[in-house]
Amino acid sequence: MEHPYLFFVKLFELIGLDHFAHAYPHVIYTWVVMAILIGFGFFAAKVVTLVPSKGQNFFEILISGLEEFAVGMTGEEGRWLLPLIATIFIYIATCNLIGLIPGFFPPTASLNTTASCALTVVVFTHVIGIKYHGASYIKHFLGPVWWMVPIILPIELIGHLARVLSLSFRLFGNMMGHELVLGILFFLAGAFFAPLPIMALGIFVALVQAFVFFLLSVMYFQSAMEHAH
Repeated sequence: MEHPYLFFVKLFELIGLDHFAHAYPHVIYTWVVMAILIGFGFFAAKVVTLVPSKGQNFFEILISGLEEFAVGMTGEEGRWLLPLIATIFIYIATCNLIGLIPGFFPPTASLNTTASCALTVVVFTHVIGIKYHGASYIKHFLGPVWWMVPIILPIELIGHLARVLSLSFRLFGNMMGHELVLGILFFLAGAFFAPLPIMALGIFVALVQAFVFFLLSVMYFQSAMEHAH
């Protein structure tokens, strides 16, 4: 179903990029999210004070909460993962929430966006495993005894591939489903404010889905840090 109206798609149409705008709206709105986050980061860094403002308090609580949650799962040695895991949560939450603004499209309603996030997490999981265990990281895929390798290895490989599918399809399905429901309600009863309850529920769904992606990412990172049994 076509979105009722996409502001930046129309903007790209005006400059002659109709095909790109209609084929890749998720790319355009990913750029919008990037601009928003870079802008917030720039201005937040400029106004950091010893006596924090409300905005500074909010971001300090958010970042410290994500850090403490991750450290609680991975231990102190996992504190260095904060830049990536905080970026995962903030980026996905912003992508999800931006779709609630009329004329905006959530990039996470495209499988391309969610798959790229999932691949980043899964690839970095193996980077962490190699960082902590070196060549012995391969033991995570071989099982406890050598004669079980032909059984365990395919299962482990399928399991890691399933992580990509699970992360990407779960987020994509929820956000695309929300977009479809909103599109139908706007088309059938937009003048009667029928979409408003779904939009309110969408805030909750957007934050929960961002947290689920964040939580699973931390769990994958923590499992790569553990010694194989």
